[in-house]
Amino acid sequence: MRVIKNDQVLVIAGNNKGKKGKVLKVFPEKNQIIVEGVHFIKKHTRPSQKSPQGGVIEKEAPIHISNVMVICPKCNTPARMGSQAVTDEVKGRKNRVRVCKNCNEMLVPTT
Repeated sequence: MRVIKNDQVLVIAGNNKGKKGKVLKVFPEKNQIIVEGVHFIKKHTRPSQKSPQGGVIEKEAPIHISNVMVICPKCNTPARMGSQAVTDEVKGRKNRVRVCKNCNEMLVPTT
């Protein structure tokens, strides 16, 4: 999976096509992600201790990973992601990093 939490993405297919948002959660086993402000559903809840009134709440639902493109922070455009092997000078180990196919800039994960 080339999309991780806190990435900025653009929805390229479906009812929410053209919307941008931040990835809130990733489900790698299902190839789905939850994007902030995209694909709202209505969920009917029963009265409980947490919400004594109950009722209908709106929340984001997962969308398929193939329906989004990562927005590169450097060139600020939706881009395909690749991977590249990089050797760590300190430890001498090889790591794979994500690379933007447009500008060849490495995308480091932000926490």
